[in-house]
Amino acid sequence: MNKVKWGLIGCGDIARKSVVPAIQNAANSTLVSVNRADSGKAESFAGEFGVEKWTSKWQELVVDEEINSVYVATPVYLHAEQTIAAAEAGKHVLCEKPMALNASECRKMMDACTANGVNLGIAYYRHLFPPVNRIKEIIGSGEIGQIVNIQANNFENFNLPPGAPRYWFLQKELAGGGPMMDMGCHRIEIFTNIAGPVKKITSFLNNIVYKREVEDTATVHFVFESGATAVLVSSHGVLEPQDTLDIFGSKGSIHVPVLNEGTMIIKTAKGTRTEKHPNHKNFHQPLVDNFVESILKNKQPAITGETGMKINMLLDKIYDR
Repeated sequence: MNKVKWGLIGCGDIARKSVVPAIQNAANSTLVSVNRADSGKAESFAGEFGVEKWTSKWQELVVDEEINSVYVATPVYLHAEQTIAAAEAGKHVLCEKPMALNASECRKMMDACTANGVNLGIAYYRHLFPPVNRIKEIIGSGEIGQIVNIQANNFENFNLPPGAPRYWFLQKELAGGGPMMDMGCHRIEIFTNIAGPVKKITSFLNNIVYKREVEDTATVHFVFESGATAVLVSSHGVLEPQDTLDIFGSKGSIHVPVLNEGTMIIKTAKGTRTEKHPNHKNFHQPLVDNFVESILKNKQPAITGETGMKINMLLDKIYDR
């Protein structure tokens, strides 16, 4: 194989803004077909991006012989079924996060991909962020000593009326949970990437501002096997947007005021310095580039199904399921 030929399942906001541009800008990568339940919208989306094929039935897309890889960008409750079907059709799969509604579904997705010899990647793209990798370098160097505590605030004022295109985010059966399931999962991946396995979780899921099926605010306390602790607050109810990450160590600390921007402040006994490690303007580009490379070079992607399932196992504990 010398080129990854993609089929896209789901043509929502994330696909339009990030996924399709990443696929079309990646080397040795082309988007062959797109799927959306509304045939007219599928055709319009295909025309917008110059894609040759479109279909209203994702089942037709996954068996298209011209396609060798599928990007799953649908609501969470569909991830398992669509990933398994694509794998059984011999397609590699890059799936949006969270990987599935629960860890049991994740295991079935992994088993299907393994049985059919295809790669499975999960879109935890912050795993590839330059500031996250730099944080790991600093911690590994011993500059800030032993990790004692990690804190992150993840706030986005978000509420929609029934019938809105993205209302599924607020429906438990479709999304699995509220902001912790949708946004917090990214930060959980960062926490485990930086601090390692989690030993204990205590969670508080609340509806403080909005009355709806899923929480509008979640606060989770983590204890890692190393003994370090962390607190993650993910909320749809706060007016002020926040995307913070603070790591406190025995010899210093690292502060990232806006994770998506990549500026870092490092404080130690020697003083304070600022480093800038900007992320790619399209967060999905390094993710897609890595997945394409994994297929062409016959190796595992940077963010595997195993990683996705581990995050879902922690989400299962957070949501007590």
